[in-house]
Amino acid sequence: MSLATRRGLLGATAAALAAPALIGCSRRDERTLQFWAMGREGEVAGELLKDFAREAPELHVHIEQLPWSAAHEKLLTAFAGDATPDLAQMGNTWLPEFAALGALEPLDDAVARSATLAPADYFAGIWDTNVIDGRLLGVPWYVDTRLLFYRRDLLARAGFDAPPRDWAEWLRMLHAIKQQVGADRYAVLLPLNEYDPLVALALQQDEPLLREGGRFGNFRGAGFRRTLEFYLDMYASRLAPPASNNEIANVWNEFGRGYFSFYITGPWNIGEFKRRLPAELQGAWMTAPLPGPQGPGASIAGGSSLAVFRRSPRKAQAWRLVEFLSRPSTQQRFRALTGNLPPRRSAWAEPALAADAHSAAFRDQLERVRAVPKVPEWERIATELRLVLERVVHGDLPAARAPDELDRRADALLDKRRWMLARQGAA
Repeated sequence: MSLATRRGLLGATAAALAAPALIGCSRRDERTLQFWAMGREGEVAGELLKDFAREAPELHVHIEQLPWSAAHEKLLTAFAGDATPDLAQMGNTWLPEFAALGALEPLDDAVARSATLAPADYFAGIWDTNVIDGRLLGVPWYVDTRLLFYRRDLLARAGFDAPPRDWAEWLRMLHAIKQQVGADRYAVLLPLNEYDPLVALALQQDEPLLREGGRFGNFRGAGFRRTLEFYLDMYASRLAPPASNNEIANVWNEFGRGYFSFYITGPWNIGEFKRRLPAELQGAWMTAPLPGPQGPGASIAGGSSLAVFRRSPRKAQAWRLVEFLSRPSTQQRFRALTGNLPPRRSAWAEPALAADAHSAAFRDQLERVRAVPKVPEWERIATELRLVLERVVHGDLPAARAPDELDRRADALLDKRRWMLARQGAA
């Protein structure tokens, strides 16, 4: 598609977004919004939209529930077949890929006109994940990040009365716990089949993970090298087991029996630990923000967003639904149904959430979250990061060679991106 054609489409779609809703049209097809939602969110969306139906009885919303395992492929297939929905839930790491395809409608003007959305009310790092090449292409629906779950009773037994504030203090705690629990137990679980903990710690550095606008890997940079050295030391010192989640029969049971005392994971595990740990241990665990190199550290800005597709003939109606789903009151209802954390600060005033001690650390951490590199290839690069880490921990690759190997793999995955950007520059 030529640049002129693309600009023409952008202008046309922006005008469509600004147009009034098509209310009172006799054709059902013109009044039906296609909304694709994934996983548990797709299951509860119908309950949320009962109030929307009362507000907008002239509109009908068809919700298509997709399993997360198939959603990405189905969205790509729909784009290729000119069959995209009007609105969809999308993991925020998917946005760069669909932005590169030109599939999503920019929402900057719609937000500027909105009486419902207030960008300043959103956690800044989460909002930033939706801004691709200077354009807003999604609105955060719920948020996700990673932080520490820890056994505060075992930490106290090792001589500490508060969670760590920086890496040096955390290491002291881990070594003290290891001395307490012995050779057959560990201080922290860092599953080898997960790249999120390492990426979260790497985002705390000043240097980006990719350089030159996402054209090349930057794993040979000083920041990532510091992170990798710190991370690998936890395996080398026997503070973390060299295992994946698949090699641990039950993470919650092992946490309960003290096989490990720290675990970097996400908000979904608040409910899991409350359900799975016995009553006598419910007061023994807590959450805490991630420590950083010199103090409280950043973490991953994750979650899902609501995106409007450029090919939708019902953009104004789709935006009306986005506004409804973005209200603090709707987000509070959404959390009650799913346990998902809201992206707007004002929604955290809901009494049950405000009073939940285990969620408080997430509220704190969300003020310090950063987006992963906004390139379509990021998830494949992160998978290579996991594979290289596993090789190093198992002794199949010297640690000193890991940054070069990661840059080599990342650069190969980014080759097409460099070619496309070069062609755009030439045009």
